[in-house]
Amino acid sequence: MQIEELIAVKVTLTAIPVFFLAIAIELVAVKFFAQRGSLNAKDDGVSIFMGLFSVITNGAAAFLTVGMLYWAQNYQLTILPLTATTLVACFVLDDLRYYLHHRIAHRCRWPWAMHIIHHSSRRFSMAVALRQGWTKHFTGTTLLKVPLVLIGFDPLMVIFCGALNAVYQFFLHTETVDKMPRWFEAVFNTPSHHRVHHGNNPQYLDANYAGTLIIWDKMFGTFAAEDDADRPNYGLVKDFEHYNPFRIFIHEYWGIVKDVLRPGLSPLQRLLYIIAPPGWSHDGSRLTSTDIKREAGLLDDTPRAPAE
Repeated sequence: MQIEELIAVKVTLTAIPVFFLAIAIELVAVKFFAQRGSLNAKDDGVSIFMGLFSVITNGAAAFLTVGMLYWAQNYQLTILPLTATTLVACFVLDDLRYYLHHRIAHRCRWPWAMHIIHHSSRRFSMAVALRQGWTKHFTGTTLLKVPLVLIGFDPLMVIFCGALNAVYQFFLHTETVDKMPRWFEAVFNTPSHHRVHHGNNPQYLDANYAGTLIIWDKMFGTFAAEDDADRPNYGLVKDFEHYNPFRIFIHEYWGIVKDVLRPGLSPLQRLLYIIAPPGWSHDGSRLTSTDIKREAGLLDDTPRAPAE
């Protein structure tokens, strides 16, 4: 195992006890101190299982991304030293990389098939933060890490910053924290901002893709503030009706296979069932998030047109 891979695994394993302590504190706060949140042992159990299993599956496939970054290191434009300044710069740029990855994962069905797992709970809690996909190294979005290596950052630094970002995001998944100080809400991703991201309300769809810094959403027009008068409804537009983690894992991949193998489709239509936004269909019979927002009056009334 390469040292970069070992660092990522070590950060994750070190954080796991902290994650479970935070989950326990949140449960106590909700159950005994009437803090906002919900309790569902079965749902939490599924989330925790999927999170622990993701450590195994993603760890086993990490060589794909690590190998790619090693390859890119051979073509670096410069070599940046490890200093406090370059570490901060790497973290900020990697956070932008995460924003792009996250936005693509919601707008392209192939990476969405992995990411849908994280959104499959109808609750919002720290346990749900652990409900992660098992195939992140196969989505194609790990390619977004390559430019960071090409401009001079060491792969070790890139992977460390990504792991640190993931640890920060764990603590966003709670209803017990209302709003952070105003200055913090303006710059950083917070539980309030991330509750919006997990909402299936039309006005909250395709919003707040941020990892650590919410500034990216504000810069690129994808920010939505949490409305206390219309709080987020968590989950998918069409929720799962079961708690089977393996069915949750395979759900969207199986859906892609069935759609691609439909009779009578053109090659382009088959390709679009893989790369078009979730909800796209060749005959316009399904709704994408854009269609849902339009039907709710949040966008113009331009009619949907099926692919030729």
